[in-house]
Amino acid sequence: MKFNPAMNHVYLNDAFKSSTISINLNLPEQSTSDCSLGASFQESKELVAFFVPVTEDGRKVPPAASRSILDRSRGCFENCKRRLFNKRTLHKRLPILRWLPAYRSEDAICDLVAGISVGLTVIPQALAYAGIAGLPVAYGLYSSFAGCFVYIFLGSCKDVPLGPSAIVALLTYQVAQGSWQKSVLLCLMCGVVELLMGLFGLGFLIDFVSGPVASGFTSAVSLIILSSQIQNVLGIKANGNTFVEVWRQVFANIQDSRPTDTILGITCIVVLLMLRMLSSYRIGPAPDEPHSRCQRVANKLFWIVGTARNAILVVVCCIMGYLLHSDQHGAPFRIVGEIPPGLPSVQWPPTSLSANETADGNPLGFVDMVHSIGSGLIVIPLISLMESIAIAKAFAFGQPIDASQELIAIGTANILNSFMQGFPGTGALSRGAVNNASGVRTPLSNVYSGTLVIVALMFLTPYFYFIPKATLAAIIIAAVVFMIEIKVLKPIWRSKKSDLVPGIGTFVACLVLPLECGILIGIGINVIFILYNVARPKLSFELLLTQSGIEYLMITPDRCLIFPSVEYVRNWVNKHSIRQNVPVVVDASHVYGADFTTATVVGSLISDFQQRQQLLFFYNLKPTIYELFKQVSAAQLVVYYQEHQLENLLKERNYSQKSEPA
Repeated sequence: MKFNPAMNHVYLNDAFKSSTISINLNLPEQSTSDCSLGASFQESKELVAFFVPVTEDGRKVPPAASRSILDRSRGCFENCKRRLFNKRTLHKRLPILRWLPAYRSEDAICDLVAGISVGLTVIPQALAYAGIAGLPVAYGLYSSFAGCFVYIFLGSCKDVPLGPSAIVALLTYQVAQGSWQKSVLLCLMCGVVELLMGLFGLGFLIDFVSGPVASGFTSAVSLIILSSQIQNVLGIKANGNTFVEVWRQVFANIQDSRPTDTILGITCIVVLLMLRMLSSYRIGPAPDEPHSRCQRVANKLFWIVGTARNAILVVVCCIMGYLLHSDQHGAPFRIVGEIPPGLPSVQWPPTSLSANETADGNPLGFVDMVHSIGSGLIVIPLISLMESIAIAKAFAFGQPIDASQELIAIGTANILNSFMQGFPGTGALSRGAVNNASGVRTPLSNVYSGTLVIVALMFLTPYFYFIPKATLAAIIIAAVVFMIEIKVLKPIWRSKKSDLVPGIGTFVACLVLPLECGILIGIGINVIFILYNVARPKLSFELLLTQSGIEYLMITPDRCLIFPSVEYVRNWVNKHSIRQNVPVVVDASHVYGADFTTATVVGSLISDFQQRQQLLFFYNLKPTIYELFKQVSAAQLVVYYQEHQLENLLKERNYSQKSEPA
């Protein structure tokens, strides 16, 4: 006899038996001949009516037909207004409203120190990262101040300092090929995409970039950036889109290297690495023990020198370049050259290129420029979010992170940056570490960082003329060499070796192909792994006995049954069922989802069992899935929800255990 689990709108689960909560279902006693379960119709009506208005016969009360379309539209508008314009939503989308009312003078002092520290770091980094993007150094400064002021209002993480980053700068170069017009338009388009992704709550997309893929991508990008700066250390020309192309150019032109640039570059790298170690050096007793005044002053001085090492090195080398420069012979090494003084003009980003502004002499319209950006419109926002989230996670200490809000902040900042002639930016982990170590309290520290960049643009650009390019290259190399994540290989190998496949695949693909292709290949490999796991659920097979000693086979899938996996499950169920030749029970306790293909294949599975006259039952099938299955095989589908019911089902079918041959 078939049992209908949806009868009387009641769903029973054996978990009720082990619950410590007293639940009275008011169910009538079941007889051996009737396996129907559930409460009376009146009790069901009362239960349903508690949640939804119903009529006397248990049907849902329809909405008032007299309501006009205008009334419904007005109600919908009011509902949206209540959801959008309330205190919780405003605090979520304008995080400044959360921390500004409690802002104190102690917070202001800490933010000032942190902001100045980050500002001294971002100025030399901005000059260097513009070179990675293939742009004049001024564009690095143009990209470093507008986003700081936006993040004060929209940023959700106090440790994230917005500005250029090495990874996004390299992606910008591969997309824009050194064209400032395309770089600025790319900044606008990426900002729009990021803003829309944030408004539509698509921050979860970052979850599709697994740890091994992120590590492989970051390590490959670090090697490419390091390789791209070898040309400035050697004083040669070596351009290329990929790791292989860059090194091919380096070996082809290495005979033209300049000894002065090489010596200066290597010396700067060594000095930066030593100063980096100095920032963590401490004298005196352990940190939790009392220090003398001289020890505290010395330790603070070590930290300041180590933190501001980039700025100190740039100032020293700039002075050296000025002193060694002569009108007849110039400087003994390649220098940055002239930088336009003052702030950039506020203007609409370029939307077309004339024939004189393109490499092939053909003019480009807006559609052509956007088409040339290609997959960069997806990859750059995704990588920008990945960098900011990495900073937030590193210093969140367990606090939740709103990825969608970060997208809104980064997107708005990039849109504003594009009107300041900047290229795309995001948070940089190195500056985030400086921010956190400086004791930052709130995102207001970005005010001081942005102000320092504005001061540099207005008053210091004439002095940047003498900065050696080898010094900026040394700053980049000393920063990215620590981004190569070799240390993650050992724990991945120990925990799950198969995770090395997407990581190494991403690493190799990013080295030999353009970066946007490399990261997409890594994500694709990850998706294949996910789909394989979906298509191959784990099945457990157990031979069990009923209370009367009848043997049956319990088959338990460990996840949902959907179209990629259902044929696989059918084959294994048939294979083991034929081998054991006993009644089969499919335990659907872990099956929380199914689709039409699953229902069709389940119908075929039931037919397989009927053809060989073998019994098949489903245990603990969810009511929603039962409704789906019965549309395809209503007459043959047999479901039960309590263990003792299996005994009754076997008796009803006059099943007797076949005796084994002697």
